[in-house]
Amino acid sequence: MNQRWAAGVEYLGSGYSGWQRLPDQTTVQGTVEAALSTVADHPVQIVTAGRTDAGVHALQQVIHFDSSAARRPYAWLLGTNSLLPPDVSLRWAMPVSDRFHARFEASAREYRYLILNQRARSALWGGRATWEMRPLDEVAMHRAAQALVGRHDFSSFRDTRCQAPNPVRELAHVNVVRDGVMIGIHVLGNAFLHHMVRNIVGSLVEVGLGRRPETWIADVLAARDRRLAGMTAAADGLYFVGPRYPLAFEIPAPPPWPYPAGS
Repeated sequence: MNQRWAAGVEYLGSGYSGWQRLPDQTTVQGTVEAALSTVADHPVQIVTAGRTDAGVHALQQVIHFDSSAARRPYAWLLGTNSLLPPDVSLRWAMPVSDRFHARFEASAREYRYLILNQRARSALWGGRATWEMRPLDEVAMHRAAQALVGRHDFSSFRDTRCQAPNPVRELAHVNVVRDGVMIGIHVLGNAFLHHMVRNIVGSLVEVGLGRRPETWIADVLAARDRRLAGMTAAADGLYFVGPRYPLAFEIPAPPPWPYPAGS
């Protein structure tokens, strides 16, 4: 008899071709499934809360999978982590009801984006934050971003290859804060379109550099035209903090944000 399991996955995405399993490519999903299959002693396929692109990181990606193997939560956790590379790790594993679905039961998703704003590049933050050597006005960026809060058609901020049938999404908040040389952009919403967060960040950078007025973000949003927005920001600064679920499922909350600029 199958038992449904949920697990939280933490990873640095720099060495992977994104989350989704792809033939002949190293992906996070493929790596995790291989480890879980070894522990289960049968093929395991996982369902995730949301895909991430190549180079994007995650503090707590949530997955679920079904298995007939008689394993305790600690055995899944310890056994799987012993087989995973150092840049991927299970944070926890727990049995859940068959009603739980990692994607469809998620009520919100949280992302953070880090920009290292200093003259010199960083050896320590390379691949973990996007470097912008020109001064950015984070206050102007934050004010401009407030036009995005609420329920809107985000066609201007989605990738041209996005296959979502409906471009309407709802953002609970978009905060831009500075902590020394690090700028953090915090976005919480019900769901996201392909490249939506990175396109928002790329447009906010235009405001931060003084190239566009603060009102420009609202104008771009209203136009529903991707050609009018800024460039897609690099993947290395983006972190999927994690999804949120109804309390009844008792899914652990994402860990506290461990980096600077963490409002």
